[in-house]
Amino acid sequence: MASSSGNSSGSTQIHHSGSDDGAMDQRKRKRMESNRESARRSRMRKQKHMDDLMTQANKLKNNNAQILTTIDVTTQRSVQIEAENSVLRAQVSELSQRLDSLNEMINYINTNTNCTTAQCTTTGVNGSFEFDFADNPWNMMYLNQPTIMADMVGY
Repeated sequence: MASSSGNSSGSTQIHHSGSDDGAMDQRKRKRMESNRESARRSRMRKQKHMDDLMTQANKLKNNNAQILTTIDVTTQRSVQIEAENSVLRAQVSELSQRLDSLNEMINYINTNTNCTTAQCTTTGVNGSFEFDFADNPWNMMYLNQPTIMADMVGY
């Protein structure tokens, strides 16, 4: 029943002497201390990496805010320029119409050979033909034309 070695399971137990147990404990303590130090360094590296990422994220947020501000300013300026262009296009159109009307009047004058002395004179520079616009009913509609003014509110 009982074995001569005193083990009931049949395995052998290794007994270490006191000096061997102390050396094992010391190695175990050194390994634990080394692991603690390694873990501390790892936590420090991780924290530094997180700090660097946070700094980079803040810089990117600031850059994005500056870009958005620049986009807003540029968009507002673009709208202003479009409005100015619209006014200028309207002025060009109106001035073109006026020029066409004036050219029609000049053509009428040049083709009209029956000018009366109240309407036509030849006392211009170098004997050039002059037309009295105040007496001509065709020109009365142009005397009351408003001056073209750009809407420059806010400029």
